Amino acid sequence: MTNANRSNAGEAERSWPLRPTNPMVTPLLTDLYQFTMAYAYWKAGKHRDRAVFDLYFRKNPYGGEYTIFAGLEECIRLLANFKLEDDEIAFLRSAMPTCEDGFFDYLKEIDCAEVEVYAIPEASVVFPKIPLMRIEGPVAVVQLLETPFVNLVNYSSLVTTNAARHRFVAGKSKTLLEFGLRRAQGPDGGISASRYCYMGGFDATSNVEAGRLFGIPLRGTHSHAFVSSYIGLDEIIDKSLVTHDGSRTCHDFVSLVRSQLSKIQLANSLHGAFGETNQSELAAFTSYALAFPNSFLALVDTYDVMKSGLPNFCAVALALGDLGYKAIGIRLDSGDLAYLSIKARELFCAIEVEFGLPGFGKMNIAASNDLNEETIDALNKQGHEIDAFGIGTYLVTCYAQAALGCVFKLVEINNQPRIKLSEDVTKVSIPCKKRCYRLYGREGYPLVDIMTRDDEPPPKVGERILCRHPFNESKRAYVVPQRVEQLLKCYWPGDSVKPRTELLSLKQNRERCMLHLEQMRPDHMRRLNPTPYKVSVSANLYDFIHFLWLNEAPVGELE
Repeated sequence: MTNANRSNAGEAERSWPLRPTNPMVTPLLTDLYQFTMAYAYWKAGKHRDRAVFDLYFRKNPYGGEYTIFAGLEECIRLLANFKLEDDEIAFLRSAMPTCEDGFFDYLKEIDCAEVEVYAIPEASVVFPKIPLMRIEGPVAVVQLLETPFVNLVNYSSLVTTNAARHRFVAGKSKTLLEFGLRRAQGPDGGISASRYCYMGGFDATSNVEAGRLFGIPLRGTHSHAFVSSYIGLDEIIDKSLVTHDGSRTCHDFVSLVRSQLSKIQLANSLHGAFGETNQSELAAFTSYALAFPNSFLALVDTYDVMKSGLPNFCAVALALGDLGYKAIGIRLDSGDLAYLSIKARELFCAIEVEFGLPGFGKMNIAASNDLNEETIDALNKQGHEIDAFGIGTYLVTCYAQAALGCVFKLVEINNQPRIKLSEDVTKVSIPCKKRCYRLYGREGYPLVDIMTRDDEPPPKVGERILCRHPFNESKRAYVVPQRVEQLLKCYWPGDSVKPRTELLSLKQNRERCMLHLEQMRPDHMRRLNPTPYKVSVSANLYDFIHFLWLNEAPVGELE
């Protein structure tokens, strides 16, 4: 990341033009064929033809029935900074040696002043076939935007959706921590994952750079290596700890910890459940508590959770309590997480009663260890006492699905609608410049998304409208909407005088995502066999699709 990008930390300043978060996002972050097509357009004199492209996807990921749209801001950042530098032009000359000099002079002058971008607001719940973005402008320029736009939207939407699904299965009350940096696909994968997992409903990240760039809350404690690096309590040199209120100093915190461990071992209510614990682990916990007395959370499974980790943690937590501090809790990273969390909660509650410490039984229990949507669902069914989940590999790598499959299709050029045909009907594009609406029912839930031709009047509240499946003539229904929401808003007007919709901060997008998910009907959201959400076209657009289809499809001849 450049120093200029680092100044965007916390998103306090949002004056344009903000540069792409990743400095590798340049006009050259595209496929070669975009430049070869641009040359062919230029050579044919078509490069300034006014084109309209739709960016959309064909199928919801993870076997679900919804997707969260993300990546819009980075697309707008690219537009705001789209300019080919001299060294980039020189490289293109070497890569395309047969192209005429005039083409490279043209490339040197282009920017996105004549481009307009309409999009669904970032962090919205979206569905297949509905354009996430509509890009209008000179065909050669818009073609150069295809690959970077698809790249910027594909993974961000996929991982945001993955995060939202984890939030849904975990429930609103649980804390979700993104721990995926070390397993992510490279530095940009790690930074993007942290950003978009937060947007999708996670509460914090372990990724320090993402915290600095985007203002995401940071969480983290220590590893097994920290615990096993200690040999014994005699390694702790500075044993002093000032009380929480600053009124006095405990000069031998180690002895206080030992005393509390003895009390736990001798407690009648615990029935002598605990014998000797691992003293190197006790030393590590004590040392960490001396360093972070206000936020002590210990990883308790380095040696033995029940026989050592839990009693050692409780001894240190009790010692901190004597000095006015309150320990945060524990993390479990192996074993039977449901069983161990229940046993840990039982111990915390027993110590609360034994030592008369209100609230000790509510100590936070965090769990990690290759968690994913399925394992959290299984834990819920088993019953557990886990308060927070630390999720990494399966979350940030989108292990359950490699890609969202966004596409970028020409739907109109010089006011002439265009269609892409295929023997696979799911790959047939929906032609022409369109408006998109979300229609809500009496209960406040979205009922259907509908696309209309750009020149059609919008649906009206209380007026019946026929919604048709774009390709299946038997699938149709009348809807009387109680609320109508226009989905596509102008986020990049180019040099036109159209008003621009402002982008929201990451925190505001996170709030939007949570709100949109709450507005969805529960049967669309469930993990198993969710009800498909209806995406439709107006009767006018339906007729036009099939007229154009018949007009463009060649007619065979039988002999």
